[in-house]
Amino acid sequence: MTLIAFEEGFGHCSAPLRWIAQDGRDSGKPLPGKEGLTTAEREELVRLRRRLRQVEQERDILAKATGWFAGKSEKTSMPSTN
Repeated sequence: MTLIAFEEGFGHCSAPLRWIAQDGRDSGKPLPGKEGLTTAEREELVRLRRRLRQVEQERDILAKATGWFAGKSEKTSMPSTN
């Protein structure tokens, strides 16, 4: 079924048109003007963004801990007697 035949039979429905466009991308034959990420690429992008958020949170926690330990170390260090 072509896109034009689909629209003639069902009218202009956005969800089925998105599904058809996504299927075209996934099969390596995107519709003209409907190029974009495949489902696998979109899933990978979501996974990588989630991982990036996690790594940024870990970095922030380590930076705060480093600052806390550095401050604690300065308070407990003994001045030199030389």
